[in-house]
Amino acid sequence: MNESLKKYMKVGLVHFMAYPSTMKGEGPIVETIKKVVLDDYFDAIEITTIKNLEDRKVAKSMLESSHMRVAYGAQPRLLTTKLNINDLNEEGRQKALENLKEGIDEAHEMGAVGFAFLSGKYEEETKEESFNALVKSTKEMCAYVKSKGDMKVALEVFDYDLDKKSLIGPADLALRYAQEVRKEYDNFGLMVDLSHIPLIHETIEESLVPVKDYIIHAHIGNCVVKNPEMPAYGDAHPRFGFPNGENDVDEVAAYLRVLINIGFLDGKKLPTVSFEVKPFGDEDSDIVIANAKRTLNEAWAKV
Repeated sequence: MNESLKKYMKVGLVHFMAYPSTMKGEGPIVETIKKVVLDDYFDAIEITTIKNLEDRKVAKSMLESSHMRVAYGAQPRLLTTKLNINDLNEEGRQKALENLKEGIDEAHEMGAVGFAFLSGKYEEETKEESFNALVKSTKEMCAYVKSKGDMKVALEVFDYDLDKKSLIGPADLALRYAQEVRKEYDNFGLMVDLSHIPLIHETIEESLVPVKDYIIHAHIGNCVVKNPEMPAYGDAHPRFGFPNGENDVDEVAAYLRVLINIGFLDGKKLPTVSFEVKPFGDEDSDIVIANAKRTLNEAWAKV
């Protein structure tokens, strides 16, 4: 592609994944957010909870000054607490919903334009009940978000049988779910992630084409699925070029081509496309981020 990728997307970074010590809302949040906002490669940043109110205030000020698009990832709020938004136990579902509503409040406070979450675990014999619980919770979230402003709500599609074992899930179920929620709420959509596609046992086309009308946000990352004994097996988001990884320059290029072909990257609406990469072992976060930028640059040249 000869045109700049900036004509097609806002390039983002999932801050709390690139700097995993911040994932629980603590650690060097202010220092690492500052690194991202000073890097003009990035037009968007995805943050999560910031527990310290003074740190939150400083981070908000930096983000307001940065001219960056801000999104809020609530996935850690569920994963670190083991809460399940499609819990068949009503008390458990309400706890998860309250947790996410707190996240929505924080996202609104931080000026986020999008709020993302994931579905929870399920049992095959009660899959339909879990689906209904997820739809109910999602609609409640969408209504709550609408009461606060124009923020979008996105469910991130995860694996359903390998690592996170989330209900959503395979493309056919993701489509049915999105259709059901969108009937009532136009502020809802799906977040797709290149790193999750091999974990879902689908090709890029199989994963994206069926849900093309509902995709509002995209992630780019890598994974290892060949053997459970291999380092970074599962949903670990290792750097591109990681041993036995599924995604590198060619796969990123293929992903971008499909996103263009389905109209997600149309050169008009500039959706957010963020790196979701994580240092493995003693790897340096900043080097892993530089790796991701080089990978996207090479991939875009091949599109």
